[in-house]
Amino acid sequence: MQSDFLIMIDINIENNEFLRQFEVKVSDTLARIEYAEQERKIFLTKIHIPDTIKDKSFEEKFIIKVLEFIENKNLRVVPTSPRIASFVRKNKAYKHLLPVGIKL
Repeated sequence: MQSDFLIMIDINIENNEFLRQFEVKVSDTLARIEYAEQERKIFLTKIHIPDTIKDKSFEEKFIIKVLEFIENKNLRVVPTSPRIASFVRKNKAYKHLLPVGIKL
């Protein structure tokens, strides 16, 4: 349990542009958020967290890191994945990343 906690403290995401997904390697597994990019917008289409990742807060931390990456690139985000849309809906601090006219 302690080692899982240490792994989760610092999440380093990789943008795999070829596969169009953000990735985080945890031990021998790969968590990913798939995306499509179009006209300065990133559509976050699917999130996959392997069952082997036991840290319940990992998904939230992963989404936050991806949203920070998108913000640093001055892009807008369209969360089409229900889990990511739910996160943005609950965390109003990220609503400024939505394109004009998109409501969650």
